[in-house]
Amino acid sequence: MTALPLPSDLGIEHVTDLQAVLREHLDDAGPLSLTGDRVERVHTAGLQILHDFVRERAQKGHSTVVTLAPPGLADAARQLALACSLGVDAPSAA
Repeated sequence: MTALPLPSDLGIEHVTDLQAVLREHLDDAGPLSLTGDRVERVHTAGLQILHDFVRERAQKGHSTVVTLAPPGLADAARQLALACSLGVDAPSAA
């Protein structure tokens, strides 16, 4: 599984940058792990970008999960009902 580290700030003012980084990996073959251990700040818009990316890759037949999600990221994903799609509640996500 290829690992792609997420930035520390998933705030709304950084979603354009996040989207640009993720777009570069949209067609990567094989499973992709978005490592969240550096994430310190989360915003709904950042989680929506992650969800869209995971969904688009799934449509192409590529697996993508968020791993090493800190509590703030995991809690925000749960509150927005995105924990399952992002994989933050999977055993390997902690």
